[in-house]
Amino acid sequence: MPAIPKMQMKKKDIAEDQILDGVMDRDAIMQMIPHRPPMLLIDEVREVILDKSAVGIKRVREDDHFFEGHFPSRPVMPGVMIIEAMAQTAAVLVVKTLGEEAEGSLVYFMSVDGAKFRKPVVPGNELRLHVKKKKNKRNVWKFAAEAYVDGTLVAQSMFSAMLLDEK
Repeated sequence: MPAIPKMQMKKKDIAEDQILDGVMDRDAIMQMIPHRPPMLLIDEVREVILDKSAVGIKRVREDDHFFEGHFPSRPVMPGVMIIEAMAQTAAVLVVKTLGEEAEGSLVYFMSVDGAKFRKPVVPGNELRLHVKKKKNKRNVWKFAAEAYVDGTLVAQSMFSAMLLDEK
């Protein structure tokens, strides 16, 4: 049994109405954020705690577009794609927190800090993206994120983003 990631929040500290049950699949994700294949990098979002945290899932497949050139003889998921998957999970958290009026809004990176890549992510891995809101002021949000494969930390980063309504 994999270890519980250190970023996971204790449910006893969260109000019941903040916890969203169920899994959001790719269709639900595409209703919330504007990303589309091949740049939609998350397959599910689960364990959403409004205004606090979310867990995204990326099933890493041999046919993912970035493996064609990174690296054909030994495919490794690029670190920037892991950070992008973290950011997409964060974008879903923002939209779920703000409600329907935020659906379709764009979330732009402002900064990426302290990114660390500890182990390669390869085809067949299931990447669990734990995103936690650190703070937000108006339309600027800051997050801490960690990525796990089989309970092992493979990447982490802090990043900030700006939400813009471009409908």
